[in-house]
Amino acid sequence: MDARSIAEIEINVLLEAIRLRYDYDFSNYARASLKRRIQNLLLKEKLEMPYQLIPRILYEEEIFNRFLAEMSVTVTELFRDPASFHALAEHVFPRLESYAYFKIWHAGCATGEEVYSLAILLEEAGLLDKARIYATDYNKQSLKTAEHGIFPAADIKQYHHAYKKAGGKKQLAHYYTHQYDAIKFKDSLKKNITFAYHNLVKDGIFGEMHLILCRNVMIYFDRELQNHTFTLFNNSLARKGFLSLGSKETLAYSVIDAEFETCCKSNRIFRKLN
Repeated sequence: MDARSIAEIEINVLLEAIRLRYDYDFSNYARASLKRRIQNLLLKEKLEMPYQLIPRILYEEEIFNRFLAEMSVTVTELFRDPASFHALAEHVFPRLESYAYFKIWHAGCATGEEVYSLAILLEEAGLLDKARIYATDYNKQSLKTAEHGIFPAADIKQYHHAYKKAGGKKQLAHYYTHQYDAIKFKDSLKKNITFAYHNLVKDGIFGEMHLILCRNVMIYFDRELQNHTFTLFNNSLARKGFLSLGSKETLAYSVIDAEFETCCKSNRIFRKLN
């Protein structure tokens, strides 16, 4: 057996140890991404082989938390991919407007920048008071950052530009206070947002959602886990509810493909059929 095969066994044993010790299952994450993230952690911990992580992760919860941080998809920013936000306002908001109230699930919200972006556009459309937004992630540290609503101000000019491209009608500064090198979003944006722990691998549905956003998360899943997650979303959506995916994600060839119609192909917005 060559070294590469042995390393694969080490990774499998590491993942099983994590599942048994912490009840997190990463076995269906895309293998190339998984290996890359484990290698990043090995470099940071000054270790050489995956097996060396096993006793440390089993006995040192802080090491596991660092592994979790490596595995979390925290690549996000305010109005990331502004065309997709503009498409939501164009294709989805008019439908949401017909409801007395509606529910949105933002799955894999990371540190929350895109949740606040959505809340801003809903406010400008006169819809935020009708909304109940559930923003979830499995990284509890990311959720704390999201709930605080405090972010570095270094890229605020870039964010303002993205806000305008997304269809923003005011000045982005209207929604935050700026102090030193950070911005803090106003509490009025958070009044209808619930930040909560949820693991897409093993946790259950959020019932009767009118819109689900899960953008640039499932590119890190293998086909089996993607189909599991799509089924979870399908079962969580109300009739004629909307699903918004990332730019490299699609329902094509998935187990729920036939149950949805495409609303905006370029921005990956789909609508559940009757």
